[in-house]
Amino acid sequence: MTKPTLIRNAKLIDPAKNKVETGAILFTDKILDVGAVTSAPDGAEIIDADGAHVSPGLIDMRVTIGEPGAEHKETFKSAGRAAAAGGVTTMVMMPHTTPVLDDQSLIDFVLRRGVDRSGGVHILPAAALTKHLDGELMTEIGLMAEAGAAYFTNGDKPITSSRVLRRALSYASAFDALIAHRPEDPYLAEGGVMHEGELAARLGLPGIPAAAESIMAERDLTLAEITGGRLLLDMLSAARTLPALKRAKERGVKAFASVNVHHLVLNEQDVDGYRSFAKLSPPLRSEDDRRALVQAVADGLIDVIVSGHDPQQAEDKRLPFEEAAFGAVGLETLLPAALTLAHNEDVALPALIRAMTLKPAELMKLPQGRLTKGAPADIILIDIGTPFRLDSDKLKSKSNNSPFDEKLLQGAVKRTFISGKTIFPA
Repeated sequence: MTKPTLIRNAKLIDPAKNKVETGAILFTDKILDVGAVTSAPDGAEIIDADGAHVSPGLIDMRVTIGEPGAEHKETFKSAGRAAAAGGVTTMVMMPHTTPVLDDQSLIDFVLRRGVDRSGGVHILPAAALTKHLDGELMTEIGLMAEAGAAYFTNGDKPITSSRVLRRALSYASAFDALIAHRPEDPYLAEGGVMHEGELAARLGLPGIPAAAESIMAERDLTLAEITGGRLLLDMLSAARTLPALKRAKERGVKAFASVNVHHLVLNEQDVDGYRSFAKLSPPLRSEDDRRALVQAVADGLIDVIVSGHDPQQAEDKRLPFEEAAFGAVGLETLLPAALTLAHNEDVALPALIRAMTLKPAELMKLPQGRLTKGAPADIILIDIGTPFRLDSDKLKSKSNNSPFDEKLLQGAVKRTFISGKTIFPA
């Protein structure tokens, strides 16, 4: 049995109550008591938080892991180390591996191999929505849901066929399965490498217009409405997409949205000087877009914040901007980057944590993400005031392509517990 642990003198971030309260938390593999806890069983480990914050462990819904097929970029083991250091206790891996996660046997492989190699971090597979991610033939959603797929997605390959996506949403609704789709019109985005605007013109780089996202999002929301399927608009980046999302939610459409944390704290100016480490897909957009996304998180219009963790080796990023790979690592910077919004008083701390804990848990029907009795003891102890300058060479990920390299961040994980056991520091 897991040894009891009591953390006292803590600031408890409760995303369900949407508040921060001073108190204590007692747990073994599950949370036994929270709030005004005055005693602990004999032999319990007692930790004085000294005013540090306690939160549910983060649930990151969008993580790329190279295993199987691209282990040189990231493995279950290296991703697990990075996640634990960043306070991520559950991560959902994307299906664009080799082979693609489009069969129930591969879902089972990830669930078995991941838990053995991740150091304790929960790894849940997101299953491919179409065979080989080719956007044409729908996968066996029912069988893979039964096998343990967290949700279904085509990853970074949007489904251009409205008929295919409609069928998928309709079929998935029979299982109440969640469909995540990244809205981007590939014809409008084709050849683009950054946000289409004045900066792109000055740098002489082909742009990706915000309309590429909003046009596709309108279609996706319409299909969700007529099928009754649950749809997650994946990694929104543009302000002009938000009104359609708001209208859909007001009409009762089962529509949700996520945003990459990079799009909440960075903008297109971060690629000025041809900084390829800030080359992302979707691209970093204007400051007006960034502010609108932040407000959408504060208002609850955007439900989930993700890291968009996408490891790339240095030789694939240190190239002329047009040739460099898209993507950035994010497991270890998700929390401190997101905390920027709380420090700036743009988003209240409980709402910010809610978007990385309770909301993902609710969307995927997981018991984690809560500081309530009986919930799994996936817990992190955070010093939100600790300032540090990021040295990407010290990241625990196997790749270190971070746009936050040498930037000053604030907030560090002091301890990560999964099922009541300390996994960081190891």
